[in-house]
Amino acid sequence: MTSNSTPTNISQTGKHVKDTSSFLGKGIKRFFDCLISGLALILISPILLLFYVLVKKEDHGPAIYSQERIGRNGKPFTIYKFRSMRMDAEQDGPELCHESESRDPRLTIIGGFLRHHHLDELPQLWNVFIGDMALVGPRPERKFYIDQIMEHDSRYADLYQLRPGVTSHATLYNGYTDTMEKMLKRLEYDLDYLEYHNLWIDLTILSKTFSSIVFGKRF
Repeated sequence: MTSNSTPTNISQTGKHVKDTSSFLGKGIKRFFDCLISGLALILISPILLLFYVLVKKEDHGPAIYSQERIGRNGKPFTIYKFRSMRMDAEQDGPELCHESESRDPRLTIIGGFLRHHHLDELPQLWNVFIGDMALVGPRPERKFYIDQIMEHDSRYADLYQLRPGVTSHATLYNGYTDTMEKMLKRLEYDLDYLEYHNLWIDLTILSKTFSSIVFGKRF
């Protein structure tokens, strides 16, 4: 896997990609994910509690937002986040959050802060611990958007070979996917990861993600 901000030329071949990691490699990745997510949940529990209270206090709505996403082997699971939007944000149907200079009016004040720094994703450490997700992997998507992506590129189904991740190479360099163009670009990064991923690459992505959050880098 390349380390720069552009994916390799997998997309130009149009070929489907297989996960070639070994059974042992998969086992090590799962052990690592379970260990790190479990320790993180314990160590940052005061921070999680603080964010929970702040989200709850702002508009008295639920602090944790749950939603069905599609995971490994194409099976749906429930993903957890700190709620970052108003309760009526999607009353007219699913709509992508636009991370532009002009702040999305559907975001709450504390929600905007959490989303800007990707801290709204922290409850997904629980998803990792119970096996729905991995620390690093393709970001899980809703079926509503997967159906649209599949109309453009059926290789999205290749990603079902992996557990979806809390962070990814695509997250670092492609940011929030608020257009179909960015969704398809994210797919290229994810297919790249699928073919070349290993523990060292996971550690590199995790360290870059952590560094970006700590230093307030927008990604």
